[in-house]
Amino acid sequence: MNKNILHTEVQSYIDNNLKVNLELFIFKGSPFKDISVQELANQIVAKQKSEKKLPTWFKTKNIYYPPKLSIEQTSSEITAEYKSKLVNGDSMIDITGGFGVDCYAFSKRFKKVIHCEINEELSEIVSYNYEQMEVPNIKTVATNGIEYLKKTSEKFDCIYIDPSRRNEKKGKVFLLSDCLPNVPENLDFLFEKSNTILIKNSPILDITSTINELKFVKEVHVIAVNNEVKELLFLLEKEFKQLIKVVACNSLKNNHQDFYFFLNNNTDFEYLSPLKFLYEPNAAILKSGGFNEVASQQKLGKLHQHSHLYTSENLIEDFPGRIFKINNVFAYNKKRIKKQITEAKANITTRNFPKTVAQIRKETKLKDGGSTYLFFTTNLNSELIVIDCSKIY
Repeated sequence: MNKNILHTEVQSYIDNNLKVNLELFIFKGSPFKDISVQELANQIVAKQKSEKKLPTWFKTKNIYYPPKLSIEQTSSEITAEYKSKLVNGDSMIDITGGFGVDCYAFSKRFKKVIHCEINEELSEIVSYNYEQMEVPNIKTVATNGIEYLKKTSEKFDCIYIDPSRRNEKKGKVFLLSDCLPNVPENLDFLFEKSNTILIKNSPILDITSTINELKFVKEVHVIAVNNEVKELLFLLEKEFKQLIKVVACNSLKNNHQDFYFFLNNNTDFEYLSPLKFLYEPNAAILKSGGFNEVASQQKLGKLHQHSHLYTSENLIEDFPGRIFKINNVFAYNKKRIKKQITEAKANITTRNFPKTVAQIRKETKLKDGGSTYLFFTTNLNSELIVIDCSKIY
């Protein structure tokens, strides 16, 4: 941590160069003797990335930013705020602290929060930033979180874990047991220290496989921001043995689309041919696997077991996803598409269809955009069809 960066003139220089061309900026070199141009560039890039992702940090004066990778990997304030509402109590510990965004959100729900971060420099940065943000109830400790728990006699109301999603060979991993720390391996010990454990995971992990790796899973939360899945959250409660609740939340600019269901619960719905309206679930629901549950709860017909598109005769306005008015439905045929679709542009989506959007555009010559929406999919009779729609929501 180069504290020279915190000098007033340096901070002003960083703020004045937030919109600079970085290649030209680096070429010019640093105007400060004790600060390299690379250090300045990192502060600028990290602060740029924080403007929308971490507005509290961006607006706070004299924040020291870590390497930009830490900013890219950290939770956004939106997702941190969401997960903080899932737990509360007197004390909690984050054993994989990182840049401390989640701890900051948890500090509003707990009297005491401990932030463990094995990287000493990052821990120092986080501690300094909390002082600038005037957060009095977070204790930062530069240590391995699991080792800290082993040495303390204290028990906590909640343990929070964001396992590293890269193994020792720096390759991507797809199982929770391949992450660091190895949560399944340490789970019995962790439950000796708290009855509640909240785990954040990457969207690349399979929900069912992860549940099978764990035990006492009470809730699974799929968190999307602007229809892009950002996080999977697994809330564990010691000795919990009831049905697991799955929550799919899509945070949009003006509202939240929330949907939940219980795993292995019976559902009642039917398969139908396209009617007047078509519904496409948001990304959080698609990741959650609640394909039958959304049909049952919303009283919609499903087009096909694997198509994950829904239909109704009457408009369902509160559907958690996109809603379209169906103008025409016809069998998939290259020549027929050209006859049916007279516009030069169309928004194309494929669901349970053997060709990609790129392949369809190549054969139809349709450019992207316009007010026409085409869904290439499979119906209840396993026939390839095209649904021509106009977007409502």
